[in-house]
Amino acid sequence: MPPQVLTELSPKVAFFVASVVIAIMGVTMIGFGWVPHLSLMLAIAILLALGMFKGLSFEKMQEQMSSGVVSGIGAIYLLFFIGLLVAALMMSGAIPTIMYYGFDLISPQYYYISAFVLTSIIGVALGSSLTTAATIGVAFIGMSNAFDANVAIAAGAIVSGAFFADKMSPLSDTCTLASSVVGIDLFEHIRNMMYTTVPAWLITAGLFWFFSGQAGSGNLDQVILLQSQLVDSGLVHGYSVLPFIVLVVLALCRVNAIYTIIYTIASALIITYLHSTPSIEQLGSYMFAGYTPAENLELGEVGGMISRGGMQSMFFTQTIVILALSLGGLLRALGILPALLLGIRDMLTNSGRAIFAAAMAALSINVLIGEQYLSILLSGTAFRPTFERLNLHPKNLSRTIEDAGTVINPLVPWSVCGVFISQALGVPVLDYLPYAFFCYLSLLLTILFGFTGITITRKDGSNVRQHNKAQLATLKA
Repeated sequence: MPPQVLTELSPKVAFFVASVVIAIMGVTMIGFGWVPHLSLMLAIAILLALGMFKGLSFEKMQEQMSSGVVSGIGAIYLLFFIGLLVAALMMSGAIPTIMYYGFDLISPQYYYISAFVLTSIIGVALGSSLTTAATIGVAFIGMSNAFDANVAIAAGAIVSGAFFADKMSPLSDTCTLASSVVGIDLFEHIRNMMYTTVPAWLITAGLFWFFSGQAGSGNLDQVILLQSQLVDSGLVHGYSVLPFIVLVVLALCRVNAIYTIIYTIASALIITYLHSTPSIEQLGSYMFAGYTPAENLELGEVGGMISRGGMQSMFFTQTIVILALSLGGLLRALGILPALLLGIRDMLTNSGRAIFAAAMAALSINVLIGEQYLSILLSGTAFRPTFERLNLHPKNLSRTIEDAGTVINPLVPWSVCGVFISQALGVPVLDYLPYAFFCYLSLLLTILFGFTGITITRKDGSNVRQHNKAQLATLKA
């Protein structure tokens, strides 16, 4: 059951407490460079002290923190399976094979759109925007000089493609979090995101097509080298894409995400033994610590690209999830979230206003704290009751917090993603920001669809726009 409200606060007091908590986390993460875990622990400690001041027992508050974690336990379990899946797809050659054939899409004449399309494809295969940016993204920045291309536009293409993938890949932890925090199936969430993602992707592709005419020409030596290194890994085989086909088919058939992942892992293990013979001990090591190629192979940059996955790779994210959900449970139990929502309740009367408010909350957390996980978890937790009250399907909320949370983080210069990507690519955030078209198109489309009712679904499955028209016709009659 969701956390219960143990005490009541006025909206003004709740706003003050929330501002202090956000300020503390922002200063410690942005100013002092703390990892999010420490900032979350400090925030929890402050709220526990507030609860004690209000006369609440530690046992009661701990119980509500546990309730907060239980509300998102699906994400914690699913992340274990995601880690196993990435390792299995890597050792089977599914991801390296897609990367190998993806490199054939690069065209010097259409360099920017090549960069965008390829990072989109490889990013979906890798399931991590930061890994995509730090590997194939760095390679594209290196090629920009050879092609006499604008580095800022190339970086915008890389960021757009990488965060399209982070948003849409079933291997992505942010995608998993957004679906789990509102309580819907992973693949239902991905299918619903297509309504805003596909138009944003197509418009972005068109813009990079236009800019590609301004790029110069050059050779593809670096691409050929990467393809050669992928072949040297021994993982590139045409049949290795079969696990991805299993994944897509089961997802389209609306099979539960966990079962889909288990079947995909099983098929990937079968493919693995068609081209290699890892021992049971090696297999266990790969599944826990992630796949790593043999030490005697000289794979250069590709070695880092394909050393991925494993349950262990999910621990950092899972612990953030546990702490953030605990914080959310405390914020609700202490009456802070309910009071904040009460202060704007009279304004949140329809889908457009609710979606706009949720989007602004996710965006604000990105700007103030610089952490995309928290933008998803805290805004999803805070607005879930509002969407239930308005009889809106929770998949509307999960899409909103992805469009305003996940893809906005790299546009904030002091955010986790912004700092990492600017350092990895050697391009300041403010330089590539104007060209990261996909990121802000996603935000604009989700707000536009919210106010127009397009693709917004009620709990009974009906479209909000059609429902409103029917109600208006009834009133006129």
